[in-house]
Parts: sequence; structure tokens; C-alpha cells
Amino acid sequence: MAAVPLSPLPEGYYESTNPFLVHGPRGFEEFKLLESFGMYARMDFPGVPEECLRVSLDPAKKSLAVYADAPLVHRHDSAHRKYLSVIQTVCRCCLFDGFTYQMSDGVLRLHLSKTNIDPPRSSCIEFKYSAFGEVVFVDISGNDMDESYESKQLEDGSLYVRLDMPGVPKDNFTVSVANGRVNVTGQAPALSHDSGSRFYSGDVAILSGPVDFTSHRVKTIIKNGVIRLLVPSL
Repeated sequence: MAAVPLSPLPEGYYESTNPFLVHGPRGFEEFKLLESFGMYARMDFPGVPEECLRVSLDPAKKSLAVYADAPLVHRHDSAHRKYLSVIQTVCRCCLFDGFTYQMSDGVLRLHLSKTNIDPPRSSCIEFKYSAFGEVVFVDISGNDMDESYESKQLEDGSLYVRLDMPGVPKDNFTVSVANGRVNVTGQAPALSHDSGSRFYSGDVAILSGPVDFTSHRVKTIIKNGVIRLLVPSL
């Protein structure tokens, strides 16, 4: 009895990039202007460990670049992923003067501070958000950004599944098997200035019969906001 992949149905932009997101803030990133004349950014980089992240402020202090590399973890992974995100000021009166960040569970949380160049211009006040947060987010490894899910039928009849659930700690995942369906859920708590928590859930595989078995038979690798499953054949 073989395990067969289930392809989630896309229902919009973010749903097509991560169809397992049930509720919570949608999108790869969110930005928030802070009362302290700074900005908070949350960016999803599932599969990226902190040592594979580089944040760089340009010498002119007008833009900040984030380079992220999600390496291969399992031999059945199709490809590694590399990402580039750029935040830049588009006004003439502001410069970035510093940043701090935290990377955990495939999510980068970035605090940016800026300063006015004398004299400050009124245009920065009128266009506060656009002047401070123009973002480019691209996959520079040649992969589609909507590849938050992949499955692969193996020669022994088992099924390999990889799915992204950025922000979910490794102890907040649940794998269950009921009525021949393999279901994965994950809870990503709201941290720092996140606008809310995120909940992921979905069926990732169906067995060729309505059987139940203990989830311990499904091998799991949980790392940096990505869960990998090996679903055995029966």
C-alpha cells in the first residue's frame, strides 16, 4: 500500500506560495513603522539557518540588503534556495543609521533605525511608509518562490514530503495519520512586533486505503521552519 502526495489547491497569491497557512498574517513579509522613528520587518526565509544569513548596509546608508541561503538538508531535496531582499529609502532626507536582527525558525525579524539629514523634508512625512520601506524579494537560485511544498515518490513505495512552515518552532509541529490521510499542523507564535501568530494545517499525503497508524512510523526532520516527512508504504 503506497503513500500518494496531495497537492494543496492555491486560492490566491500567498495561498499559492504557502497553501498550508490557515490563519494569521499573510505574505512573505510584513513591515511596521515604530514610534521610535524606526521600522520593523518580518521576512520569511524557511530553511535558512542563522549562519547562512548576511545583512549588509550600503556605504551610502540608503539601502540594506539581506542575503539568505537555505542549504540542502536531505538527499531528496530538489535544490537549495538562495534569496535576496532589499530595503531602501526613496526619500532624500533620511538615512539608515543602524539595525539589529534575530533569526529563528526560518524567520528574520529586523529592526531598522534611521536619521534625518538636516534639514528634514516634508515629503518624508507625507510619504512615510513608501519612503522607508521599498522592498525587493527575489529567489536568486532560479527556483520558483511558490515552492513551499514538494513531494517525491521513492522507489521503495514510500513518499518524501517537504513543506515550509516558517516561524514554527520544532516542538510546535504535529503529524497525525487518520482515515488514510497524513496531516501536518504547526503553530508559529507572534514574536517582537509581529501583527499576529500564524497557524498552518493541511493534508500532505493519502494512503491507498483508509487506514490509521501511529504517527511515529512517519519519520520527520524539523529544522529552520521546514518539516520533512518520510511516509512509509504499508
